Formats: sequence, C-alpha cells, structure tokens
Amino acid sequence: MGKGTKLYSIFLNKCPRCQTGNFFAVNNPYNLKRFDQMNEQCPCCGERFLKEPGYYTGALYVSYAYYVALIVGCFILLEVLLDMDLTYFLIILVTLIVLLTPPVFRLARLTWINFFVSFDPHKPTNC
Repeated sequence: MGKGTKLYSIFLNKCPRCQTGNFFAVNNPYNLKRFDQMNEQCPCCGERFLKEPGYYTGALYVSYAYYVALIVGCFILLEVLLDMDLTYFLIILVTLIVLLTPPVFRLARLTWINFFVSFDPHKPTNC
C-alpha cells in the first residue's frame, strides 16, 4: 500500500491526484463535529474535491457494499463459525454499524473519488 496506489489515498485520507494533501479537513473520523467536512480542493495540488452537486451520491452505493460485506462477514463469523445466539449477533452487529458509520462514510467518499481521479506523479504540488 505504497504511495501511488488507490488504497494509499483511500485509507490515509489523501488527495487521489497528488496523494500529499488531505481529502477531509480532519484525519480523525470520530471528531463528530467535523468528520464529514471535506476540503473544497487539495491544499497541495489544487484538485477540486467538490466536483458538482450530487457527485457523491454514488458513494452511497459504495457504503452499501461496505455494509453488506460487514454484515455477511459478521454473520459467517458469529452465526456459522461460533454458533452464537441470534440476539447476541444482532446486538453486536447493530453496535458495529453504529460505531463504524463515520469511517465507512469517509471510506465510501474516498473510494468514489478514486474511481474517477487517478494519481499523477508529475502533478506540481505546493507542499
């Protein structure tokens, strides 16, 4: 997961174009007052993050896929492998979904923009 890969940008909150500047204003997804605040553009290369109204609607589908993977993974682990009671499974699952909402929101947006913006090692940066 070195610099220049999509995973680097997605998991480290970096601009997909230069992979130097931050995509979100704060790195901590659990800063609940600011977890959803994005920079309008990259502070290093100037790449616009707010492309057009409704651009990040597609990120809803990405977050849906992440949640489906979480639910299926939890089901296989807790119900199939550990044979846990359904009540405990649901309690654990709901708790996980609530706790993981801020990071999944951010991962979905970063994944979405990385579908359309590629790394450019020759992009001039101000950082």
